[in-house]
Amino acid sequence: MAINFRSTEEIAKLRAANRMVVAAHERLSEILAPGISTIELDREAEKTIQALGGRPSFKGYRGFPATLCVAVNDQVVHGIPDGTVLKDGDIIGLDLGVEYEGYYGDAARTLAVGSISDTAKRLLKVTEEALNKGIEKAVPGGHLSDISHAVQVHAESAGYSVVTSFVGHGIGTSPHEDPQVPNYGPPGRGPILRKGMVLAIEPMVNTGGPNVRVLDDQWTVLTEDGGLSAHFEHSIALVEGGCEILSKFNVK
Repeated sequence: MAINFRSTEEIAKLRAANRMVVAAHERLSEILAPGISTIELDREAEKTIQALGGRPSFKGYRGFPATLCVAVNDQVVHGIPDGTVLKDGDIIGLDLGVEYEGYYGDAARTLAVGSISDTAKRLLKVTEEALNKGIEKAVPGGHLSDISHAVQVHAESAGYSVVTSFVGHGIGTSPHEDPQVPNYGPPGRGPILRKGMVLAIEPMVNTGGPNVRVLDDQWTVLTEDGGLSAHFEHSIALVEGGCEILSKFNVK
């Protein structure tokens, strides 16, 4: 495992890339409504990123054909935008990355389309809370698995399951770097967290079981039992005394 430790100057570049990620997410939240298609969301995300001088980093990565990874209802991650029209009551995970001057940003969140059920509202709330619980443990001197354990405990205490087939990751001059950041496991294990580490923490939480399946497109991941799934992600940098959320969304 080769973990990169980023300088203050490098973190500034990562911060700039993540500002573009946030801008694209904010634009998508503005236009998201029943009747819009996932391909329309994808086009708007690409347009926003390019207007800011960035490059959509998912497009072409390992052959992925789009700017956005979308995940509607029982989809977990990596769905390909298409002509699917969103309906009132849907939930949609939006995951996107940006490359800017050789440095990468990455963030995801799951949003409501119109009015959603109480079941869906609670899933979104708990999953975002689980992300925040993990981030609270991202402090120099701790262990990587402290993050993982905090995510798992919060999700499972609410009666949900965490997806174990996909994990978070380091990020910097590549979209995916060491170390992997699972959303499960005991505390006190794995690498020591140190200043300069940059991580993408991304809980994927299901209302049902943790098992998933992949569609024939070899990208779209769904819950095996058809339950709802939510996905939230932030890119963070370990700094003196704690961490900085590089992809922090604007509070409205």
